[in-house]
Amino acid sequence: MRGLILALSLALVAANQLSFTPEFSPGKTYEYKYEAHLLGGLPEEGLARAGVKIESRVWISPIAPDTFIMKLVEPALYEYSGIWPTETFRPASKLTTALAAQLLTPIKFEYNNGVVGKVFAPHGISTSVLNIYRGLLNILQLNIKKTQNVYELQEPGTQGVCKTHYVISEDSKADRIHLSKTKDLSHCQERIYKDFGLAGYTERCTECEARGKTMKGAAAINYVMKPSTTGSLILEATATELIQYSPINILNGAAQMEAKQTLTFLSIKKVPVEPISADYLPRGSLKYEFGSELLQTPIELLRISNAEAQIVETLNKLVSLNMGKAHEDSPLKFIELIQLLRVTKYESIEALWDQYKARSDYRTWLLSSIPAIGNHVALKFIKEKIISGDLTSFEATEALLSSLHLVVADLESLKLVEGLAMTPEVREHPVLREISMLGFGSMVYKYCAEFPSCPVELVKPIHELIIRALDRRDYDEVISAVKVLGNAGHPGSLKPIMKLLPGFGSSANNLPHRVHVEAVLALRRIAKREPKMIQDMAVQLFMDKEIHSELRMVSAIVLFETKLPIGLVTTLSQSLLKESNMQIASFIYSYMKALTKTTSPDYSSVAAACNVAVRLLSPKFERLSYRYSRAFHYDAYYNPWMVGAAGSAFYINDAATVLPRTVMAKARTYLAGAYVDVLEFGVRTEGIQEALLKVNDSPATDRLTKMKEAIKALSDWKAYPSSQPLASAYVKVLGQEMAFASIDKPMVEHIVQLANAVDIRAYGKKALDALLAGYTKQYSKPMLAAEVRRIFPTSVGFPMELSLYSAGVGAASLEVQASVSPPLPENINVGHLLKSDISLRAAVAPSISMHTYAVMGVNTAFLQASLMSRAKIHSVAPAKFAARLDMNKGNFNFQILPVEGVDTIASARVDTFAVARNVEDLEATKITSIIPAVNSTKLSKQNSTALRSRMASSLEDSSSASSEILFSKTLNQFASKLKIPKASMWKRCASSYTFGIKACAEMATRNASYVRNNPIYTAIGNHSFTLKVSPAAGPAVEKIEIEVQVGDGATDKIIKVINMSEEYEILEDKNVLLKLKKILTPSLKNSTTSSSSSSSSSRSSRSSPSSSASSVSSSRTSSKTSSRSSSKTSSRTSSKSSSRTSSKSSSRTSSNSSSSSSSSSSSSSRRKSKTIDRRISKTIDLAQVLNRTSKWRSSSSSSSRSSRPSLSVRSGSSSSISSSSSSSSMSKQELYEMNFTKNHIHQHSISAERVKSKSSAYSFESIYKKVRYLSNTVDSLVTILIHAKRADHQHQGYQTTVYYDKENSRVQIIFANLTESDKWRICADGVMLSEHKFMTRVTWGIECKQYNASIIAETGLVGKEPAARLKMTWERLPEGLKRYAKWASEYLSRIAVRNGVSQAKVKNIQKQIQLTAAVNETSLNVTLKTPQSTLYKLGLGLPISLPLGETAAELEAYPDSWTHKLSYMLTKAHAAQCVLVNDRLITFNNKKYKNEMPHSCYQVLAQDCTSELKFMVLLKRDQHAQHNEINVKIENMDVDIYSRNNATVVKVNGVEILSANMPYQHSTGNIQIREKAEGVSLHAPNHGLQEVFFNQTTVKVQIADWMRGKTCGLCGKADGEVKEEYRTPNERVSKNATTFAHSWVLSGQSCRHTSECYMKLESVKLEKQVNHFGEDSKCYSVEPVLRCLPGCMPVKTTTVNVGYHCLPIDTNLNRNDGLSSIFQKSIDLRETAEAHLACRCTPQCA
Repeated sequence: MRGLILALSLALVAANQLSFTPEFSPGKTYEYKYEAHLLGGLPEEGLARAGVKIESRVWISPIAPDTFIMKLVEPALYEYSGIWPTETFRPASKLTTALAAQLLTPIKFEYNNGVVGKVFAPHGISTSVLNIYRGLLNILQLNIKKTQNVYELQEPGTQGVCKTHYVISEDSKADRIHLSKTKDLSHCQERIYKDFGLAGYTERCTECEARGKTMKGAAAINYVMKPSTTGSLILEATATELIQYSPINILNGAAQMEAKQTLTFLSIKKVPVEPISADYLPRGSLKYEFGSELLQTPIELLRISNAEAQIVETLNKLVSLNMGKAHEDSPLKFIELIQLLRVTKYESIEALWDQYKARSDYRTWLLSSIPAIGNHVALKFIKEKIISGDLTSFEATEALLSSLHLVVADLESLKLVEGLAMTPEVREHPVLREISMLGFGSMVYKYCAEFPSCPVELVKPIHELIIRALDRRDYDEVISAVKVLGNAGHPGSLKPIMKLLPGFGSSANNLPHRVHVEAVLALRRIAKREPKMIQDMAVQLFMDKEIHSELRMVSAIVLFETKLPIGLVTTLSQSLLKESNMQIASFIYSYMKALTKTTSPDYSSVAAACNVAVRLLSPKFERLSYRYSRAFHYDAYYNPWMVGAAGSAFYINDAATVLPRTVMAKARTYLAGAYVDVLEFGVRTEGIQEALLKVNDSPATDRLTKMKEAIKALSDWKAYPSSQPLASAYVKVLGQEMAFASIDKPMVEHIVQLANAVDIRAYGKKALDALLAGYTKQYSKPMLAAEVRRIFPTSVGFPMELSLYSAGVGAASLEVQASVSPPLPENINVGHLLKSDISLRAAVAPSISMHTYAVMGVNTAFLQASLMSRAKIHSVAPAKFAARLDMNKGNFNFQILPVEGVDTIASARVDTFAVARNVEDLEATKITSIIPAVNSTKLSKQNSTALRSRMASSLEDSSSASSEILFSKTLNQFASKLKIPKASMWKRCASSYTFGIKACAEMATRNASYVRNNPIYTAIGNHSFTLKVSPAAGPAVEKIEIEVQVGDGATDKIIKVINMSEEYEILEDKNVLLKLKKILTPSLKNSTTSSSSSSSSSRSSRSSPSSSASSVSSSRTSSKTSSRSSSKTSSRTSSKSSSRTSSKSSSRTSSNSSSSSSSSSSSSSRRKSKTIDRRISKTIDLAQVLNRTSKWRSSSSSSSRSSRPSLSVRSGSSSSISSSSSSSSMSKQELYEMNFTKNHIHQHSISAERVKSKSSAYSFESIYKKVRYLSNTVDSLVTILIHAKRADHQHQGYQTTVYYDKENSRVQIIFANLTESDKWRICADGVMLSEHKFMTRVTWGIECKQYNASIIAETGLVGKEPAARLKMTWERLPEGLKRYAKWASEYLSRIAVRNGVSQAKVKNIQKQIQLTAAVNETSLNVTLKTPQSTLYKLGLGLPISLPLGETAAELEAYPDSWTHKLSYMLTKAHAAQCVLVNDRLITFNNKKYKNEMPHSCYQVLAQDCTSELKFMVLLKRDQHAQHNEINVKIENMDVDIYSRNNATVVKVNGVEILSANMPYQHSTGNIQIREKAEGVSLHAPNHGLQEVFFNQTTVKVQIADWMRGKTCGLCGKADGEVKEEYRTPNERVSKNATTFAHSWVLSGQSCRHTSECYMKLESVKLEKQVNHFGEDSKCYSVEPVLRCLPGCMPVKTTTVNVGYHCLPIDTNLNRNDGLSSIFQKSIDLRETAEAHLACRCTPQCA
């Protein structure tokens, strides 16, 4: 009974329990009022916004279980563009009428327990209208749990499957349920969006987004429901969605899109909603579906009624408006053409092509716009045109390249590209096939980026292509296919790539090295999707020390790009401590060290790990040479803006050669939480150096035979792989490889063949005929530079779009007309042109117009409402010119003619505005500037203080406030009351009166920074910039002419005769200036009347060359010269004589004494001298007067002036003679002094006094004073006029005249302004004092008297080394030039010291800079002395061996070939050297060891270890004479060099070469033998053997740089790897020098052989029995040991430590078969063994 009561109670409770699930009862129609709007703009009020609004009543009625019907009643659409919130939505009546049929059509949907299922609609409802229904249905989506009131789940909705929070509360009193549902749109399991254009190439930076957000969104819906036992009735639902976006972090301000929806219950009707009589088709679910918005650009809304006709109309406008000049609005029209083509059928595009393909101007526009269609139609069209041959190679390449990267990746497009790559027409064209193959990989990558679960079948054709290519051994095809897989980045390609790598594929070791490298590089794109898998593979490759070092370094690059964890970084660092290959150690260490400084967020964890690793490794690897491989990485990332850039460069070498094996560089940019690898390129130079420098002839059969016979004696020798002459390069853009090229010998031969086939003369004649007939060309080229779009749905159902468009049009017109007199003959040559008078007139007008649009807002085919920023750039730079070249008369005339009607050269404008428009009423389009007009709002006085306070407090909290998404009106509402600032204007003009040109730059800006001062608000607004060029004020200029006259007519062309008087001009205002000077300096009189003898001495000891620049009288020197007396007094002669004596004196005492003796007469005439000083120019600088006064004052008041350093120009030394007070600094300076001995011998003897004098300055002065201005004695050699032709025939411009005095080897150049009243000039005089010395003096200013400087260049010796010295002195320079020189000096000093240049802070000669350089064959010593310091760099290596000393003698072998001389100097400078002195050897890698040489047996000293065997150098110790001898096998020569009777003997192919026949030159190859330093040298640089030197005690071998890493023998491999130096013939690295040296012995054949080598290399058995791993074993050496031949006994032995391999003691080992492979076995233990060095054989030996 109790049980029955309990059951009834539970049933009653269950019957009375309320249900929260929404319910629509059968037989009833529920009527709601629906209103939704979407607004976009900045969050503050008072700024413009754009949006759309929909209003309607909604009827919902059930028609079947779980199936309902929804109908909109009286729907109405509105649009908004205006200042928010002062303006209202405008009805879009025409659009509402046009869409009424679709909006009024009811739809069906499944609905069960609050969850919306499938949606059904007739075919007549477009996807865009159906999405509006989905926005309404999204409100009805409720996942209500009965047992929980607060919970979260991933809920499907219009925007995708996103994280949703539910909060349910019950108001029992009001009988209401309040439900709140919020969605975090930034955390969606499946976010619906669509990327279009180049957006598919960006990579998401998760670490960047963790530091800041560029887009953040959330949605909230609040419900009020009335519960019942059967279900709840939704009384009211209010939805709000807010999305913020900023390209540089929303914390710095962001634009926003705000959506609001309200659904209010009105009533319940009894009349059910009836569906229309049409088939209701399944149309998806609640999730948003993309429709025509993909074809609609957000920039312009077009009403397309007849697409074909509109295309023709637009095309006609584009062609007509851009005939030779880019129209300002043509980029927008070009985008319009693209949009029309996107909605056009393929057949219509074909018809357009057929109509216009014969017209080149229309053809260009079509071929530029069709690839931008962006779908499979473009690919199909281009494919068909390539197959039909309608396109030229260039057109096909350009169209295919652009279309493959603009087309949306879908299955149809993938099939088209795959088929295109396999068509015969493309396969026969290497460039097209390469582009199509790489493009296919890029398409796969974009498709898989959109659909991560893309099937592996997409790349199966490439996998099969690799298999077929491997079967054919077509490795170029393998590399091409691997690059395609690298572009695709599909994880399913991992196994096929692994099969190509050593250690993973069974036959991978047999593949070329370059295949391995490309296979590893192809893993980088896969690593972005599967980093863990790639890490495991890359680590395994890196740790394998048997593979090529370059492959290991490339594996490390891939490994670091996977952002490896700290554990792997530690593993790498520990392996480096044991690494024997220094190339790898240097590369990894430098990469780790570079990454420690990174600031980019995605590598922050790697940087932290590398910091720890570098601390461990720095003591060992910090000072490695730059010859080793290195990695560089630089980046900069600004977190507040989420903007950054990074660059990486990799320098990979494997043998320390000058040219690296591989160079790679990559640039990356970070923006808006994503990154993209903008550009990457790589170059491989494998074999290119060898191909350029070695002899490319057929191998000598006899040489190869002899070398192979010798090599047979080596134990198990292995040749290095021969690198074929090869260079390759690739380019990646946006992370995708765009092109690659491999240059090999067949390609070079093909290019040479094509070049030789071109008839240059015929092409030249054709071009000349075209110019003479007149050539006119108009060209225009459009380009869609960027299209980046992201489209995602909003809760209202309208799509929101973020997009960036950039399009440009470039155009140019060219008109050329030429004439030649006399007429040219039919068979012309260059000689005819050189004797002709050629006239040319041309006009060129390049122009460009570019538009860039950034859009955020609603974009559909029928309505647009968005915030748009538009940047327009337009530039036109027309030019007209005429030229005349009269070759016979030496006249060259160039005229720049005026261009009419163009004053604006460039203009740029940026506008940000809100736009709203619909396709049915385009005339009603409303565009509102985002910043309101200046007078639209006013700030009242009474509110100004309060508003400023509110603004300040708001800005203080802006960083925190903007980080949250707000749904109420708290977003800086005071902005609408702020006073709108006026636009700021800026204008700068510059004019040239000389040429009559005025240029003005104007800029105006008006932005929203008054609201918030941050980058986004500063950029938003209106900005403009204009650059205008117009005629300057003054007389009109007809043209600008540049004329050059050379030869006899140069003097006649002089317009302004520079009549430089020999006498000083008397200033008209002399008395006024003297009075002013007395007023400013009242003590001047007393100061000028007295002067100390020490001051006079100091002045008299100064050098005269620079000071004489201001002199204009032959009877007087400057005020700064050694004498200041009048030319009419005898004291002047005495003073000058004393000055010369002083400069030559060997003691300072005699110098001062002589100077003092002349000071009295000098000072007595100083007053007159000062009066003359004031007559130098018509304008005197006041600062100059004061400066002189201060000097004279200090001269009279200080007697210590005599201790000032003397500034003499001495013939043997460049050092200054300092007083005792500066002796300490002088001694310090001497440490950096290079004693320069000049080669100069005076050639201009004027008098006996000149002959005795050693002063170069005196020689210059004598020549200068003899004829001060050459215009008086010689005619002009060259006259250059740059002047403007005025309407009044007055001259203005510049004139340069050049005079040449052949007798005195003197050149004079005078530059002057043609304006009659302008006396500012530049005068330059240069005299060749001898073959070793040249002196130049430059003066400038008013009549060349204000400023001066002298430059002396001379050659000489520093010690025994040739040297050159450049010295510049000056007396007075402009203040501006001084400031700039000081800044430049300090800056260059810092840069120099930073780059290893030493600096000494010493006081040098004032007002002088001296540069001295001394050279030897391979290095340079440089010293630069400035007044304040000395910079020096000693032993600076030269990239070339200079033709000095031994090199000069060696170059005599190439008397007629500069190519061979240059090649020789290059190879010698970078040669690797090995030296043997007696038995002590220094290898190519500079490792030293003692060579215990066996008697009478040859050892391989050095040889080419590739299969080409270009040379071999053998070494032998003569047992009887106890001397070394060598044998060199090269070309078809067998050269023996040895000592006999203390003389060196040379035999070539058995014939002795006598000393009288030296140097010996080989008849066929570039091989020379010559005597050198008591020995003999053999030179064969083109064969890789730079030099082999031999004398009594020394053997020296030098190999060319391109042979590094390819040699073997006692001298080593020359690869820089010291730890791997002891490499034996079978590639095993020995532990000791003796075993290594013995491994390179050529074993004897028999004991009766004439070579008398009675030893051979063999494996020896360990005498004792060992227990190896618990088993008795017998051991055999795996390293060969020298033993006497059978029948011979040792007479000299040594012990060696060798490795043994052990076998079980009962193993039967056949000595002939078993020991043949023992050298390949592993080493189990090391023991000593006896090696024989000399043997004696019995007469009975076999």
